[in-house]
Amino acid sequence: MPTPPKKILAVVDDLMFTVKINDAAKRNGLEAVFLKSEKDVLDMVKEEPLLVILDLNSNSVQSLELISKLKSNGESKRISIIGFLSHIQGELKQQAQEAGANLVMTRSAFSTNLLQLLKRHTGKL
Repeated sequence: MPTPPKKILAVVDDLMFTVKINDAAKRNGLEAVFLKSEKDVLDMVKEEPLLVILDLNSNSVQSLELISKLKSNGESKRISIIGFLSHIQGELKQQAQEAGANLVMTRSAFSTNLLQLLKRHTGKL
């Protein structure tokens, strides 16, 4: 019996990024689960996903608060968090890093390097 694919969680409002993340996850043998609330994310981290991807401009969650909660929780503090944002949001980038995000990058860099990011942060090299 094949083992179920490992999960990554994503909080993303933009349909283009949803499609890209889903495609990259499948290409890496992963299952992408897209969530729309902080409660859903905090519930799903109990299933030990390999990674959380967070659009720092998402209207669905308070990104910085969510990062802090994930990194202060014993169950989820080891999970990598990748955040992405607009290239002009230097202050938000710094705040996300201070909150505990493992990697924060521009939307374009995230999109361009998505396959490699998933491989590196999920151990699927």
